Amino acid sequence: MKKLKPNNRQPAIISNKGIISFIRYSSLVTRYALLIVRCLLFVICYLLFASTVFAEPPKRIISLAPSTTEILFAAGLGDRIVGVTTFCDYPDEAKSKPKIGGMSNPSLEAVISLKPDIVIMTTDGNPKEFEQRLSSMKIRTYVFRARTIAQLPDGIRDLGQEIEEEGKFNRLALDITDSLHELQTGEQAGNKKVLFMIWPEPLMVAGPGTAIHDAINLLGATNIAEDAKIQYPKYSIEEIVRRSPDIIFIGKAYGMDMQKTAVGLLSRISYIPAVKNNKVYYVSDHLYRLGPRIIPGIKELAEYLKK
Repeated sequence: MKKLKPNNRQPAIISNKGIISFIRYSSLVTRYALLIVRCLLFVICYLLFASTVFAEPPKRIISLAPSTTEILFAAGLGDRIVGVTTFCDYPDEAKSKPKIGGMSNPSLEAVISLKPDIVIMTTDGNPKEFEQRLSSMKIRTYVFRARTIAQLPDGIRDLGQEIEEEGKFNRLALDITDSLHELQTGEQAGNKKVLFMIWPEPLMVAGPGTAIHDAINLLGATNIAEDAKIQYPKYSIEEIVRRSPDIIFIGKAYGMDMQKTAVGLLSRISYIPAVKNNKVYYVSDHLYRLGPRIIPGIKELAEYLKK
C-alpha cells in the first residue's frame, strides 16, 4: 500500500484588510436598502395624504335625470347643481337651473360649457353613448343604477359615497328605509286589484319595473298589469273589463286636467267595480320618479286603499 503524503497546505487566512472591506461593503448595501425603503414609505405616505387632503368633493354637479336632481336637492346639495335637464322641475329651485337639453338627447356643448366636476346619469333614460363620450373627454361621470323602490336607499348611499357626502346621503337613505318599513308593516290592502292609468286615451298604464308597481305590491294590492312585457304598456278597454279592477288610480299630467281627459274612457267602462263603486282616484305624480317623493306617493295610495 502507498503511504499517504502529509497535507502541507495551510488553511486560508483572511487578512484584516479583507475583513474591513467586507464590513464596509455590507454597511454600504444596508444604507442603500434603508434609503430605498425610506423613499418607498415617503411615496406611500404622500399618496395617502394627497388623496385625503387635496381631493375635494365635486362642487359643480350636472344631473341628467329628474330623479337624481330631486335626490341631490333632498340631500342638501342644491347649491352645487350647475345644470339639469328640461324635465327637472322639482323642487321649484330646479326650474331656475341652467338646462342642458332632454334626458335622451342632452347637449354635449351645453354640458362642456358648464365645466362640471361630475355628471350624474341613470340607467333609465340617459344614453350610454353619451356617458362614453363624456368619459373619453376626461369628464367624470357617475351612473345611478337603482331601478326599484327596494334598491333606492342603497342607490342613494352609493351616490353619496361617490360625491364624498356620505353623511347627508346616509341620513336621507335611512329616513326612506324607515318610512318604507313603516308602510310595509302597516295596514295592508287585502289583495285588491288596482289599475294605475298614466294616460287615458290612448290608454297607457303602469306595469312591472316601475316605482308605481312596487308601491302597489308593497301595500298588499295587486297591479292588474303586472304581467305586461314593458314598464308602461298600452291597454285596451276589453282588457280592463276582463281584469275588472277594484280601484283605478289616474296620475297627474303636467298642464292637463286629467278629470276632463278621462271622462270619455270612464264612461265606456262604467260597469266595472272601480267605476261603479266610485273607486276612481286622481293622484299626484310623486311615484313617477324614483326619489324621495315616493314616500308621500305611497302614503297617498295607502289612504285611498283603506277606503
